[in-house]
Amino acid sequence: MVQLSRDLFAAGDRYMSVEEAVALIGSRVPPVEETETVELLAAEGRILAKDVVAPIDLPSFTNSAVDGYAVRAADLIAGSATKLRLAGRVAAGHPLAFAPAERCAIRVFTGAPMPPGFDTVFMQEDCRLGDDGTVIVPAGLAAGANCRLRGEDLPRGAVALAAGRRLVPEDIGLAAALGHAGLCVRRRLKAAVFSTGDEIVAPGTALPEAGVYDANRFMLAALLRRQGLAVTDLGILADDRDEIARALSLAAGHHDLIVTSGGVSIGEEDHVKAALDQGGSLVFWRLAIKPGRPVAMGIIDGKAFIGLPGNPAAAFIAFIHVVRPLIAALNGAVPECPPAREVTSGFAHEKKAGRREYIRASLVTDAQGRTIAQKHPVAGSGILTSLTRTHGLVELREDVTRISVGDFVDFLDYDLVR
Repeated sequence: MVQLSRDLFAAGDRYMSVEEAVALIGSRVPPVEETETVELLAAEGRILAKDVVAPIDLPSFTNSAVDGYAVRAADLIAGSATKLRLAGRVAAGHPLAFAPAERCAIRVFTGAPMPPGFDTVFMQEDCRLGDDGTVIVPAGLAAGANCRLRGEDLPRGAVALAAGRRLVPEDIGLAAALGHAGLCVRRRLKAAVFSTGDEIVAPGTALPEAGVYDANRFMLAALLRRQGLAVTDLGILADDRDEIARALSLAAGHHDLIVTSGGVSIGEEDHVKAALDQGGSLVFWRLAIKPGRPVAMGIIDGKAFIGLPGNPAAAFIAFIHVVRPLIAALNGAVPECPPAREVTSGFAHEKKAGRREYIRASLVTDAQGRTIAQKHPVAGSGILTSLTRTHGLVELREDVTRISVGDFVDFLDYDLVR
């Protein structure tokens, strides 16, 4: 496993922008180097460890893109229909077994190899068959039409898939088309998740007075699994510094990343910080975002520790902007800010300059066909339904202080940022 330096996350006390945080992670976090080769059917969602270079041309031979008739463009009469003798038939997987004569046509089917010297295909519905074994093709078709040229998708030796890419089903198809039965991927990262607090209670048990069911641990574990990590649930730890220190040290011995939420401030009952100080180092990041400003970044026995805010919405947003890029860096990928699209605001809002604000919103379509973002009516960072009853986040950048109904705003779709 990779060993991280104790000062990895040191960045001073100033408030950092999202872009600065992502850049800092990308420049300082080394990747986990262990790799493995997996079968194609097991590769989806994994991180590619080595470039996939095309060992063959794709397609590997020039072929017909349609069912029709293959001809030599030089045999066509300019500006007029052309009658040609029908000299043979080629189906997919069966190259022509003879050398065709001059001024003739060959019946071909989609995917069939083009006969040598033939460069144009007329679609069958545009042609007429004669009673004398001929075919009449119309005028006006450009030379090379309806042909898939050898190597036009990828030439041999080209990089088909770059290392660091999270493999999606289309990538698996491309690798298969190039003849790969397996791919070299990064070893699956291992994450440990735990909660702390005497008030935290496991779901499924009786809820005592002043107790709170543990929601964040389950949400964070699910988010980590969606990122392709193997997750160990460490359960709930009592507010005991020594117990937490032992759990952190044990987790660091078998995991690449430790994630928790809450309990990392400087209060008398925030024991995670003191426990981490026993065997590691802790740095508080102050992100210039709302919600999600306080994030604890640290190193325990050479492994990354992240303490997220205790409120669920704040923890979710901080996960997007801190944990996701950290996972990318550990996987050898380039950390990136999540993609946004432009929608129309259906609400007015004011905010402070100098920080980025994320507003949970739902999307609707108005009578003019515009996509409208509607703000969730209850916006507190502890409101879990503000995540389950919305589609994403309206992102208001640092220089924005006011938006009005009808303004264009950036929108982060949950499906793209989880």
